[in-house]
Amino acid sequence: MADVKVYGRQISAMLIHSNEQDEWLNVGSHVMVVFKETEVSIAKGLLGKISLRNRFQCLIEDIRKGELLSEISLKYGLYNITSVITTRAVESLELKVGEQVEALVKANEVSLMKIN
Repeated sequence: MADVKVYGRQISAMLIHSNEQDEWLNVGSHVMVVFKETEVSIAKGLLGKISLRNRFQCLIEDIRKGELLSEISLKYGLYNITSVITTRAVESLELKVGEQVEALVKANEVSLMKIN
């Protein structure tokens, strides 16, 4: 497990790697945190504990609804996060542009990339 700080928030990634890759994964190294848009879940009014380690308070900047899937553009500090969820979920959550939501990503879906 590797933890990375982004805007003072700890992001966890479950890593499977060999010792040869360890050189760039040292404490203090700058890395890029990546995950697929389809792995970003959205919650509103989430209370209590949850097993998902990575939680981001975001602002909805845009919603592009499709027949089956919708693309939600989120702002987390200076970073843009995109979530692709079902249009049914967008409607069920009554998501709106300008609304605060929480983006959730499981640690096993997060990858770290070396910055050259």
